[in-house]
Amino acid sequence: MTSTKLLEVDFGVGGITTDMRPRPLGDDLHSDTMVVNLGPAHPATHGTIRIVAEMSGEKIVDADVDVGYLHRGFEKMTETVDYNQVMPYTDRLNYVSPIINNFGWCHTIEKLLQIEVPKRAQYIRVILSEISRVSDHLTCLGASAMELGAFTVMLYMMEAREDLWDLIEDVTGARLTVSYGRVGGVKDDLTPDFAPKMHAAFKKVRDHLVNCDRLLTRNRIFIDRMCDVAVMTADEAVSYSLTGPMLRGSGVNYDIRKAFPYSSYEEFDFEVPLGSKGDNYDRFLVRFAEMEQSLRICEQAMARIPDGAIAVSDPHIVLAPKDEVYNSIDGMINHFELVMYGVKPPKGSVYHAVEGANGELGFYVVSDGSGKPYRAHVRAPSFIHMGSMRKMLLGANISDLVPTFGMINMIGGECDR
Repeated sequence: MTSTKLLEVDFGVGGITTDMRPRPLGDDLHSDTMVVNLGPAHPATHGTIRIVAEMSGEKIVDADVDVGYLHRGFEKMTETVDYNQVMPYTDRLNYVSPIINNFGWCHTIEKLLQIEVPKRAQYIRVILSEISRVSDHLTCLGASAMELGAFTVMLYMMEAREDLWDLIEDVTGARLTVSYGRVGGVKDDLTPDFAPKMHAAFKKVRDHLVNCDRLLTRNRIFIDRMCDVAVMTADEAVSYSLTGPMLRGSGVNYDIRKAFPYSSYEEFDFEVPLGSKGDNYDRFLVRFAEMEQSLRICEQAMARIPDGAIAVSDPHIVLAPKDEVYNSIDGMINHFELVMYGVKPPKGSVYHAVEGANGELGFYVVSDGSGKPYRAHVRAPSFIHMGSMRKMLLGANISDLVPTFGMINMIGGECDR
């Protein structure tokens, strides 16, 4: 056997984290392994992920997953603005379901302030969060289907997503980076015609999902590409700290909306879909089933939404109404102070998590009593889940890499470190 020259792989600062040198494989047909670089300039890696795979033929024998291609500094940027001004930064963590990020941050600061938002605001948060969750799942499943050749399914799901984004745009004024959350409540109330528009949109979404189910779920090629691929047992999923559809796909019944209810989730009737094998197909089915549960939650919330305020009545937390600002000295002073100095929670630290579309989205915030966070850390599900990708790729074929990555549903903004 001839000797091979060491193939050097540059991982940037930090050096080589995995020994990716070609190595002999004994009596195998291939005398040496081959190192293949995928991404970040690869259409399926979102431009922010690099996977260095060591191949024996078409089988992956080792892999190094590098997520360090997006640098925005979310956690440090939060220290430079007040608590409400963090909202646009949370939008860009998971820009496919930004409303959930908004409300996750708001819940954390409200926990620090020890306040509870009005019931109507809680219901609005639930409705828009679940619409956002369905939008996220449609994006994940549609893109993954397209990458396996099911282009028609992607078109159906993107059309369904457009119907939901129209609803979000009606309420928030934006479609992607909404900045709709406010500490103490929400920015605006639902539009007067929101309920009929929501029901009409949901009917179209369900029609699209029926078509996607008929096209894909029992498709022989799709099943062969997804079943028994990237299996994670329940114990393995827990050991890797997986949450959301990744964890529930392995059969572990954990959903923050059930385990630690917030925003009145305990008042709604919905099921938590679970997988059995923990493979890519289970993850697909879990997300597909979760969409119907989210639509059910929205319909229940819309039917029972109470009247009332959409934010707490405290001028030190929420901006006073404009007529009060323009017509009273107290209102003007409160407005200026809140704009200039921001909300001032008491000194202390707090952690709060919500059920994001990809799993547990948590914020840990330290307050020094000023109007800006002293420190902030985000427990982003995509960053955690990417830590399990090497385990799922070992022994898989190179063709399994893209659907496995797709079922993780990595969002680059959450991997910013």
